[in-house]
Amino acid sequence: MPSIDPIHEPPSLTRSTTVVFDPAGNPSFQITAANKSYKHQYSNIYFVRLRLLRQFVEERARKRWGNHQSNPILVPRVLEVVKSRMCYIIGTVYMDMPLKPNVIEDLARDQSIPPPPPNSKFHSPEDNVMLEDESGRIQLVGEYIKNARLVTGVIVGALGAETPSGDFEVVDLCYPGMAPQESLEDSQQQEDGMDIDDDSSNSDEWIAVVSGLGVGSSSPPDAQIQMLVEYLTGEEGGVAEQVSAAQISRLIVAGNSLAQLLPTGKGESDDIESSSKKSKRYGYDATTFSPHPVLTLSDYLHDIASTLPVHILPGESDPSGTILPQQALPKAMFGAVAKLPTFSCETNPTYLRLGCQSGVPGRPLLERNLLINSGQPLDDMFKYLPSPPNTRLSILESTLKWRHMAPTAPDTLWCHPYFGTDPFIITTTPDLYIVGNQRRFATKIVVDQDKNGEGSKARCRVVLVPEFSRTGVLVLINLRSLDARTVTFAVQGMTGAGDTDNVEQPEPPVTPSPPPLEPASTAPKSSLSSEYL
Repeated sequence: MPSIDPIHEPPSLTRSTTVVFDPAGNPSFQITAANKSYKHQYSNIYFVRLRLLRQFVEERARKRWGNHQSNPILVPRVLEVVKSRMCYIIGTVYMDMPLKPNVIEDLARDQSIPPPPPNSKFHSPEDNVMLEDESGRIQLVGEYIKNARLVTGVIVGALGAETPSGDFEVVDLCYPGMAPQESLEDSQQQEDGMDIDDDSSNSDEWIAVVSGLGVGSSSPPDAQIQMLVEYLTGEEGGVAEQVSAAQISRLIVAGNSLAQLLPTGKGESDDIESSSKKSKRYGYDATTFSPHPVLTLSDYLHDIASTLPVHILPGESDPSGTILPQQALPKAMFGAVAKLPTFSCETNPTYLRLGCQSGVPGRPLLERNLLINSGQPLDDMFKYLPSPPNTRLSILESTLKWRHMAPTAPDTLWCHPYFGTDPFIITTTPDLYIVGNQRRFATKIVVDQDKNGEGSKARCRVVLVPEFSRTGVLVLINLRSLDARTVTFAVQGMTGAGDTDNVEQPEPPVTPSPPPLEPASTAPKSSLSSEYL
């Protein structure tokens, strides 16, 4: 009698784990009773920003222009420049743009006429660049300034001379530069390259980042979201998919989890009449509000949070405040998932400090500092600059050199009227800089050209996370090697996620070629990519 082959049992899998540390040294974006005041003027933010960043610009300007042949001098105030004398001044950039929204014009407009649609771009040939400080404002001119990547609120140093017309002709610019970094790489392998495969990569800790789920939209990607949930929980695919899912230690939802509310078409008189005839159930009118999107999102999050930690940030379309920083969504709205210790609601923006605890003997505990936002600052800055040649990735890289994640606030980006601080200043360069709700996936390693006091260079992985409701893309990031890759979820014949027609095509680079967008590295293998679905 022939022998029967034994049934092969699937391998026993253990999910990779990471721990959350207190983000010491990073500013808090929580608005408490101590700073919740709306009586202050927004000018205080600009004064504080200039006071805190001026010293870094001045220090880098001395190193950059100290040996200049014209021997320039530092002029302490922008209105004290001397004509025909080479000098450099430090101040805050203000972009005078005719297409930029103007609240005075909005108030003077005839309210009986519908307002025009908002401009997708503020950039125009009539734009002027100003530099201001406590003394006043001076206009910057010259060919160099025309090609500079500048937005309102950036602190810069400008080298040049005053023209007979009273303008300041610029020949060079200096920025604060990347902030110092606490958790620098100790491994020469990680310093030299990002695309090295080794045996220890199978135990590396990964995080998953998704944004723009759009639950409750007119054409929601329910099938794709369900596939996402099953992939993260290890219920989908074969052994290879379950092994890759086990390496994911936590999920970050970077905003816009709920779709934008659409107008019902009812007038104010109709609402008053209907409210007098019908009693509201549970405190809301069921004809104008539906709790189903929130309940559906809660069910998805409950399934995921039962197997791995979840961090959720509010976005532009979520039920949170409009101004930045957006406060954390109330846990009470998520039902049963709010009771799980693995579920956390974060502010937008937020800092996370994660520690990797590897089971491999001899591998040390590694800490990573993450800076995450839902995309509003980058979307606003993108309106200031022509594209091409500027791209969203290049603008995000510039925010590290500006040491500010939202320089256009409060000019065209609403923010809280802080009095004695500016929490949007990047005081420490993060290891990972993640921005959600973008048109396509893109990533790059940004390395500071200047070494810090210990002789090491600050380096940061910037990641653009696309909208899941349109692209079906989940981003995976290796916390040890900082490699990044994507997994695409799509269903043939269905609209919504996986639609690549609306995805922004790659634009021509304006900087030296960056590292590959998707390194062929130690990423967990999965058959759920677009080529299999």
